[in-house]
Amino acid sequence: QVRLVESGGGLVQAGGSLRLSCVDSGRTFSGYAVGWFRQAPGKERAFVAGISRNGGTTKYADSMKGRFTISRDNAKNTAYLQMNSLKPEDTAVYFCAADARRSGVEDVGVAYDYWGQGTQVTVSS
Repeated sequence: QVRLVESGGGLVQAGGSLRLSCVDSGRTFSGYAVGWFRQAPGKERAFVAGISRNGGTTKYADSMKGRFTISRDNAKNTAYLQMNSLKPEDTAVYFCAADARRSGVEDVGVAYDYWGQGTQVTVSS
């Protein structure tokens, strides 16, 4: 059973940083790729970043490159999203998701089988 729980969201000023965590309470965390997505009010869910099972491959949406870093610690069943130089347009609910079927990193939501409940990130100007 995969159960993902995000944490680390909050209110931050523009230019600030946050680190989101995604913990899996199951025992097969290393067996799937992890993706971070976000959904802003009135907008569709969008890919942010993804990381392969062993952490060797990462992928980012263009607007996040250089600002966000995805990582994982399989020993802790946890994935992270370090967000720097935050902008008001980064305000959204951030979700982590797990892809149990593929070895690579997918950037579309339909590829992911399990989702967390989300954590709110608000960036003030």
